[in-house]
Amino acid sequence: MAGLWYLDRERTVRVSKALWLPGIWIGIIGSRPLSAWFVSGPTTYVQTEGSPLDAAIFGVLVALAIGVVIRRKNRTRALLRDNWPIMIYFVFGLASLVWSYHPDITFKHWFKAIGDVAMVLVITTDAQPMAAIRRLGSRLAMLLFPTSVLFIKYYDSIGRGYTDSGSLMNTGVTTNKNSLGLIVLVISLVVLWNVHSLLVQRDAANRSRRLWAQGTLLALGLLLFYMADCSTGKACFVLGGFLIIALNLRQIRRHPARVHVLCALILVAAAFMFLLDGQTGVANALGRQSNISGRTEIWDAVIPTVPNPLVGAGFESFWVSPSVLTFQRTLLDWGWFPPLVKVLNEAHNGYIEVYLNLGWIGVSLIALILLGGYWRAYKAFRRDQRIGSLFLAYIAVGAVYSITEAGFRFMCPSWIFLLLAVFGASGITAGLFERKASTVPAARSAELVPERKSLQAAF
Repeated sequence: MAGLWYLDRERTVRVSKALWLPGIWIGIIGSRPLSAWFVSGPTTYVQTEGSPLDAAIFGVLVALAIGVVIRRKNRTRALLRDNWPIMIYFVFGLASLVWSYHPDITFKHWFKAIGDVAMVLVITTDAQPMAAIRRLGSRLAMLLFPTSVLFIKYYDSIGRGYTDSGSLMNTGVTTNKNSLGLIVLVISLVVLWNVHSLLVQRDAANRSRRLWAQGTLLALGLLLFYMADCSTGKACFVLGGFLIIALNLRQIRRHPARVHVLCALILVAAAFMFLLDGQTGVANALGRQSNISGRTEIWDAVIPTVPNPLVGAGFESFWVSPSVLTFQRTLLDWGWFPPLVKVLNEAHNGYIEVYLNLGWIGVSLIALILLGGYWRAYKAFRRDQRIGSLFLAYIAVGAVYSITEAGFRFMCPSWIFLLLAVFGASGITAGLFERKASTVPAARSAELVPERKSLQAAF
């Protein structure tokens, strides 16, 4: 890790020290709660109580992040105003306290979800947002990737575990293989984007040693995909990586309208691969059964149990509501293994998960967030193909990943990076990102931006 940091250092690029806040936030979410590191043996996720230690740490991080975005009120206000569907989504989530079975738990979840937004705003309101995203992804990869490989190979009690059915799985710094696959997915896309940018920009400062560092991180990410054996993560990385590379081809850059065709084909192909093609060899090649590893049975059992189809059970509250008992009895009647039924706490589909919690209104708001985010990312791509391709990849991956996993939940890496793409795309279209950095030598541009910001602040 020290060697990678030394190779990837950029002395001329200065980002805010506040970037530590989203770094710590995503680092904890992408690995395991701090309380879990102090407990020997397996731990169980408790929905109703949680850990006081974790609550205190997250509360401090959220308070500090809110303080940072308030100080950057002009840029924050512009981003929030431009992303009104996200604001309505959270306002509706807060309103769901009225019909939630456990309003106190609902408010706790809602407050932590606000923390996701605050952390994303800390990144996107930075004086150099592109550099902040690049550095955040690199530092998280340097911390989590080598540590996960180390734990899996040499510390079985930490880096390995067992599935609910008793099969051995590699978990690395996380608690299960799906979590490992997800954090590797979202970080590896940034690393791949860094590698591609360095290959294209031959005049980048310290290009050779930074390319060695980023290439090593990408290799570690690919190794962890193999170790985690997470089918959804691997498929989504191929999808996102293909988009990043394809959108930077000359044929696409000269005809930006082709982006719509490319993204539509990828989404249709992904939906067909995950859902409609379950009986053929494609699903089997991804390690899935004809019922998508039991997910369709979960969907069939959980959808009828929603207490109110219009507004759901309350923001992130379905799994602590009495409706869960009906869902569990249905699976037990179908012959499911009782211990497995008791530990299920998600629908393994992001859209169904939102439907359970916020009903059709919530699903409609998520659709608005995805469509609006895609349109903003497309407009950002027309201004800056390099960063726009990353944002389009995250939005496409977030939409596809949520077909078989609960990707829109609070404090979930896929949700956080989806928000990052949406807010970041708005930042480009609003002129907050350094769009013309490529016209100035990299080192000189990095030196001038902080100086220019300091002069503006002084006046």
